[in-house]
Amino acid sequence: MAGKVFSWLDERLHLQRFSNKFLVKGFPTHPSYLLGEIALFSFVVLVLTGIYLGILYEPSSRLVNLFGKMVPAAFASVVRIDYTSFGLIIRRIHHWSAMVMIGSILIHMFRVYFTGAYRNPREVNWLIGVGLFAITLFAAFTGYLLPYSEFSVTATSIGYYMAKAVPWIGDWVARLIFAGEFPSDGTIPRFFFFHVLLIPVIISALIGLHMLVLVKQKHTEPWANQFRPEAEGGKRLIGIPLWPQQALLSLAFFFMFLSVITLVASFFPVNPVEYYGPPRPGTPIMRPDWYFLMVYGMLKIIPGTIHFKFLGAEITSETLGGVIFPSLTFVVFILLPFLDRSPH
Repeated sequence: MAGKVFSWLDERLHLQRFSNKFLVKGFPTHPSYLLGEIALFSFVVLVLTGIYLGILYEPSSRLVNLFGKMVPAAFASVVRIDYTSFGLIIRRIHHWSAMVMIGSILIHMFRVYFTGAYRNPREVNWLIGVGLFAITLFAAFTGYLLPYSEFSVTATSIGYYMAKAVPWIGDWVARLIFAGEFPSDGTIPRFFFFHVLLIPVIISALIGLHMLVLVKQKHTEPWANQFRPEAEGGKRLIGIPLWPQQALLSLAFFFMFLSVITLVASFFPVNPVEYYGPPRPGTPIMRPDWYFLMVYGMLKIIPGTIHFKFLGAEITSETLGGVIFPSLTFVVFILLPFLDRSPH
């Protein structure tokens, strides 16, 4: 019966042709090639936990009653999530998965750089990876605000003033991202839309495109394997086929990753919204997560008294440390494959 069903499907969908072409492709077995899979697994966990959190979250700044106090609805919904069954652990898993995704993409880019895998003909996939890293950072930034605690509002306000500091179009950029002056009634819905719909769609598209190009161009050969006779002069990738060996290995690795991230979430808390409380006047002492520390450090180093005009644009310390510095960093990433003229 199963054979007849497969024959019926194969006649219409050409499954055997697909299997012969794609499912036998070789995957390298070097551990460093798992970094991309870690980023992918992190995104899967983020989507699954985000669905649960999104069902219980209220993206609104309207005041509601929480234990006898009037607080923003977004803040109250996060506190209630922490008190629901599995709510706190799922929120922690979501938080640490985001950390791991950003870190694994960054280390994966380091591996690609140090192995020269960004050179011709793989410039396109390098650019896709840079875009994926940038949009993942923006996803983390939009997620900062959603708990709407004093900590998250203070951290997000730094981004607001950075957006306003963009030369010539800063006010327009700030209004587009933050839905007007920050904080406004439209800021949380705007960030919620970015975080749960627009950005995941873009990330999914970039991951799909990245995998499509990877299948087309194949993996790079680990350096040590280039001297093995099985490589046949570089014409054959040494590794294991996608099905079933690599598929089973990836499935086992996914469950191991899920176990580790759950263990980390069980013992290491995230920013406690109950401790910081809802937004209020004053600025608490805060420090952003590690992936924003370079920008935060530049903003601290550059004197706040800097202010001058250039071709009609207002240039401030936020412009230099929060706009120009990270922009130049990504410009270097983008131009790297085209500036590197070393042999392949």
